[in-house]
Amino acid sequence: MIRQSRKLEHLKYSLLMDDGPAAAGFTDFHLLHNCLPDLAWQDIDVCTQLAGINLPQPVIINAITGGAADVADVNRQLAEFSRQTGAALAVGSQYAAIENPAAAESYKIVRRVNPDGVILANLGAYAAPDAACYAVDMIGAQAIQIHLNAGQEIIMNEGDRDFRSYLSHIEAIVKKVNVPVIVKEVGCGIGREQAKALVDIGVKAIDVGGTGGTNFLAIEAARGQLKLDAEMLSWGIPTAIAAVEAVSVTASAVDVVVSGGVRTPLDVVKALSIGGAAAAIAGPVLKTLKNNGIDGAIDWYQNFITDIKRYMLLTGAHTIRDLRSVPLVVTGFSREWLAARGINTMDFATRKKI
Repeated sequence: MIRQSRKLEHLKYSLLMDDGPAAAGFTDFHLLHNCLPDLAWQDIDVCTQLAGINLPQPVIINAITGGAADVADVNRQLAEFSRQTGAALAVGSQYAAIENPAAAESYKIVRRVNPDGVILANLGAYAAPDAACYAVDMIGAQAIQIHLNAGQEIIMNEGDRDFRSYLSHIEAIVKKVNVPVIVKEVGCGIGREQAKALVDIGVKAIDVGGTGGTNFLAIEAARGQLKLDAEMLSWGIPTAIAAVEAVSVTASAVDVVVSGGVRTPLDVVKALSIGGAAAAIAGPVLKTLKNNGIDGAIDWYQNFITDIKRYMLLTGAHTIRDLRSVPLVVTGFSREWLAARGINTMDFATRKKI
């Protein structure tokens, strides 16, 4: 019951609290306008692939909630949104259903409402391989997210304090499950060294989950009535920087998902230009559903995708892959960071779409 109560509080605070205080970093990344795009509107193709799974748009609806009867209706709405838009949808951590099988209904409703869509299962890195298989089977998932959230856990009064052997746990899950494994952070980012370690054990995708979006450190501080200073609440790697770091070591073997403070269509296009296979959002969809209902959220999302296509045309990009070849200028703090980490941002600025 503690875990289920926590899920309700996560939902409550994610709807109430603002992003930040740390930024996602996209303002340091600048796409060049192409005045000769040599494209027609109907040429723009926003389809992409993630871990071998075809997606009709490059946007995933990431998870915030799950595991309590009181949030089953939220998951039903998210599933209906996903069904009507075609967006891939990740459920929240399913560990609550492993502890209490009665909680499984709040997840299973997603597959019932959206029988043909792309649904991602979700567990923490502490989970046993058999639990991961159960989570996948519970919702007929096409892939499973394994989340990393040490920052959140150490703020949480009832959170974990032992993070040893996580990499070996993930490797065991990779070997056991029959679907692709996507490893994701929940707001503190994934650095190049950890991304390389994940590539080496066979994960199929990495969701960098950097700073700038829904802040689970702040949510846990609010839940526990803790006073944390801005430095602690800002801990982590800015999302855009984490994306560059991950792309620098994954090459074509492992896909990168860019999440954490992705708030606008231009953020998505920048994320894809950095090298992401897809971007992921969560808070904006939940808040739009709450404020405008399913029909309003669908209208918002369709306009969101239309703007992505507009930016693609204005950069001369026919496909998502083409965005990786258009010039992208990196400035400011992000450029300094990446230079210090041995990543040459001039390679982004001088590339040309052929």
